[in-house]
Amino acid sequence: MRILAIGAHPDDIEFGCGGTLIKYARQGHEVFLLVMTDGSGGGDGAMRRQEQAESTRILKTAKLFWGEYPDTAIPLDRPIIQRVERVIQEVQPEFIFVHYHDDTHQDHRHLATSTITATRYTRNVLFYEGPTTQNFSPSVFVDVNSVLEDKVACLRAHSSQVSKTNIEGLTIVDIARSSAHFRGIQGRVRNAEGFVPLRLFINISP
Repeated sequence: MRILAIGAHPDDIEFGCGGTLIKYARQGHEVFLLVMTDGSGGGDGAMRRQEQAESTRILKTAKLFWGEYPDTAIPLDRPIIQRVERVIQEVQPEFIFVHYHDDTHQDHRHLATSTITATRYTRNVLFYEGPTTQNFSPSVFVDVNSVLEDKVACLRAHSSQVSKTNIEGLTIVDIARSSAHFRGIQGRVRNAEGFVPLRLFINISP
């Protein structure tokens, strides 16, 4: 299969669905990333691009696309919908992962809402969570216990951001581990990633 994960900033995708993407890649599926900004609002843009490239190598991503939007200024308009549509047309993904639309960060909200329109003909679309997501109640879970340390390695690749959580004494790795434990308990496994489906087809072979 071909899998497309969409995020507003470098490291958003890794936090939300990095473990799931690693499992897909290890099973021989093609994983593609679309990152809409270089995250320059939270650090040096060139450095954050390099960090994303390093994480992409750990994820064994087939291709990394950049949206070239300014950080904190992702709009909610026709051109961004068309930008996402162009990548979808090129990749032809069977699954798409993107931010959940209830989020305190405007970039995440706008990208999620735009992607709902851009993916109107895509069968499987799942929303992932991030540290600023609100009211997230997943009903789909992926067991990521076997790849949790690889997910952590992806997050650590974004070294300029690891400690930028605005929570004293907690790194993004700490938060990711806590989230994995919590979603794992909900999904009845040790560590999991949780998703809210926009659409999810369960294909049963004849």
